[in-house]
Amino acid sequence: MSNSTGSTPSIIDALPPSLKLPPHLSAHKYFFVCTLTVAAWDTLVLSPRTWRLMRTKEWPPLKIIFHFLRVFMPIEFTIVGVAFFDTKFTQAQCQKFYLFEPICTAILLALCSAVHVIRIHAIYERNRSVLAGMGALLAIQIVVTAICCGFYRSVPLDVGQGCIAGPKANWVGIYWLSATLLYTASFALAVARSVGSLKVKPLSPWKLMLRDGLNLYGAIWIVNMVNMLFWFIIKPTGTNDPIRTIVTSMAAVLTTSMTLRIILGVRGSLIDGGSFAGSHSTATGSSSRGGTTHVISSRSTPAANQTFQIGSRAVGQTYTIDELHGASGKGEEWTDPVMDGKSSVHDTKEGVFPIESPPQGVKITIDREVDVEYDVEPYNRGPK
Repeated sequence: MSNSTGSTPSIIDALPPSLKLPPHLSAHKYFFVCTLTVAAWDTLVLSPRTWRLMRTKEWPPLKIIFHFLRVFMPIEFTIVGVAFFDTKFTQAQCQKFYLFEPICTAILLALCSAVHVIRIHAIYERNRSVLAGMGALLAIQIVVTAICCGFYRSVPLDVGQGCIAGPKANWVGIYWLSATLLYTASFALAVARSVGSLKVKPLSPWKLMLRDGLNLYGAIWIVNMVNMLFWFIIKPTGTNDPIRTIVTSMAAVLTTSMTLRIILGVRGSLIDGGSFAGSHSTATGSSSRGGTTHVISSRSTPAANQTFQIGSRAVGQTYTIDELHGASGKGEEWTDPVMDGKSSVHDTKEGVFPIESPPQGVKITIDREVDVEYDVEPYNRGPK
């Protein structure tokens, strides 16, 4: 059928605005579906380990942040998703709502960055210089993201196309740049600490990466760098083009997901950020508290005899048991912290509870059966 001008109406022109989407907006919606899928999958997969962590006695900062992020992240992006996909969400409503995502995401990133500061400070044995540097980056991030929230706007979309928050200017991208700088420093310091531990105990790159969670730090750095690509390199086609913010939701979700796994990968207690997995001591940095370290080792010797050596040196209140296996004298290599029961969360019947400090005295009792032949000569042997 032809109209009065003689032209044939296009089927696309007959579609409602909610279905007639520009290419970049359509890609944005598809990508946000992937974001929601990752958030839902992460919430489901981590539920058992979340429950086991909740049953531990202490509530250090890492544990509190973990449980807050577990609830806050899916709630935030569920609400954002409703505003994005609801065809009845008007632009008047969007004018009152659009700041929800940048403000909530700023809170999310600040807590994730706080985890990185605590953890990097811990693996560097509570080094004050590391804490000062990472803490300064965190403070800059909080200030910058708070200021940038005031320079977002509602992207002018047609009715039914959803509600999206976009920047008023290109420089607002420092919102994400401040967080990316902190994650870059965190990744670099984590790699440097792991490589330095190879002098004490050589490991293959694969085992080193899994032991220290370098894949988690690397994933966070990569997704934030990709986000920088969209903010500062790719150019939008107009004021209604949301291409700059197409990766921001996924970056926030993956940063949170990987940060949660960094917390779960901590070996031992979460108090004071845990300890470095590559350390040969069970309590890194405890020398400043004074006390005595008792080292107990055993070596297998021929027959049924065993030699136990107990020595002491003036460092922190630390107890280390080093058992040498066989004649080779090689200790056990690192295994998965989740499987070997040395991470902050692992499968046990009664749950996981931090080990209390040992008492000042150590008592060792050894029961052995030893076959010994005695040559007994009478003391009073008279003449026959």
